[in-house]
Amino acid sequence: METLARYAPALCRKARRMLGNAADAEDVVQTVFAELVQRGRVGADLPYLFRAVTSRCLNLVRDQGNRRRLIERQAPALRGAVRVRCDDEVIGTDLMLKLVDRLDAATAEVLVYRYFDDLTQDEIAELQDVSRKTVAARLERVRQAVHALIGERRGSGGGATEGA
Repeated sequence: METLARYAPALCRKARRMLGNAADAEDVVQTVFAELVQRGRVGADLPYLFRAVTSRCLNLVRDQGNRRRLIERQAPALRGAVRVRCDDEVIGTDLMLKLVDRLDAATAEVLVYRYFDDLTQDEIAELQDVSRKTVAARLERVRQAVHALIGERRGSGGGATEGA
């Protein structure tokens, strides 16, 4: 399958950044491609695959059992490499796991596209088929959720920043 050979490595890297685990990332990508074969949609384009993998990863993170397992198994990796900052906070896997519950699905996708995939607002707007203004509003909701979460953490005695 040409599509698998062509796009699987990039999609696995994306899923690995989100999940912090190569095995889970490969499972997500294989599941997406298996469903494409079942539906007869073998020649899917990269934007579709990108969204499908992002959605699958977010679903995996949202599942409480998987979340607990990911956190326990990947505790050192959760403080891993700095990707992008939202104001003064590093958006890493740990913070993403906490933010996903606070955000609607479309805003959670924007979180991943901006802070994990380093896409611009224009690229996100094109990928989600919305206006740039909508993307900006969703990014503002992400910022508000980050500030609320950090405020709660500081209020409960935790002073360390994410990713440090």
